[in-house]
Amino acid sequence: MRFQRIEKAILLLIAVLLSVIALRPYRTPQRVEAQSSGRYDFYIEPGTFMLRTPDGSRQVLGKVVVDMKSGDVWGFPTLSSDPYPVDVTKPAPPTSKPIYLGKYDFAAAKI
Repeated sequence: MRFQRIEKAILLLIAVLLSVIALRPYRTPQRVEAQSSGRYDFYIEPGTFMLRTPDGSRQVLGKVVVDMKSGDVWGFPTLSSDPYPVDVTKPAPPTSKPIYLGKYDFAAAKI
């Protein structure tokens, strides 16, 4: 008789602990992100802009990209107002090499 009570108490304890584990996601749900936090965390500014190098030696149309981890600002020349690189003189699609434009000091922005 006593052995049955111990078995029932152990089974009840197991059931209670399993219920705690099963109900934990409902009490404190995990945070979900829509974007994966991959190797690169870039913000690409919509539209194209006139990109000027810091020394003023070059000026071209292109896309502005901000590295949100480091604050670095890069410009990718597109050579036209199109949102992607275009070179009508060559049949192969061009590759746009980045131009370093500057840096945002995110650490200085205090909340």
